[in-house]
Amino acid sequence: MDIKIKDITEAGGNAPQLPMFDYVKAGFPSPATDYAGDRIDIVKEVVRHPNTTFYARISGDSMNDAGIFDGDIVVIDRSLEPRNGDYVVAYIDGEFTLKEFRLDTENDCAWLIPHNKAYSPIRVDKNDEFLIWGVMTHNIHPTRH
Repeated sequence: MDIKIKDITEAGGNAPQLPMFDYVKAGFPSPATDYAGDRIDIVKEVVRHPNTTFYARISGDSMNDAGIFDGDIVVIDRSLEPRNGDYVVAYIDGEFTLKEFRLDTENDCAWLIPHNKAYSPIRVDKNDEFLIWGVMTHNIHPTRH
C-alpha cells in the first residue's frame, strides 16, 4: 500500500506546557545534568507558521525506510518552498501522498521518491495534475508500542 495522508488538521490550539530537560545526552550519562529546565510549549517548538501549518496522520508504508510509519503524525508547513531532498505532501492525480521531492532540471520534471524498495519513484511533469501542498517539518511517532 502506498502512503496516503488522512486527517489533515490545522495546527494550533492550546497545548499544555511541559517540563523540558536542558539536554539529554545519548552517550554516557552525567549526574550533573539531571535537572529540568524551563517549560516548553511543544506546538511552539514544531509550528513556526501557525496560519499555514497543518498536521496529518500517515497511512501506508512507502516511507518506512525514512522513519515515517503508518499512524505517524507529520507537521506540514504550506508556506515553505520545497527544496531537493525535502519530504513533501504532494497532490497528484487526485490524491495526496508524502514523498521525498527531487527536481530534475535536465529532464524538465520532478520526482517523488518513496523510501521503501517495494515502491517505484513517481515521475511528475507538466502533463500531470500536480501540486506540492506543503513541506513536512516534523514527524511525530511513538517509540514504545
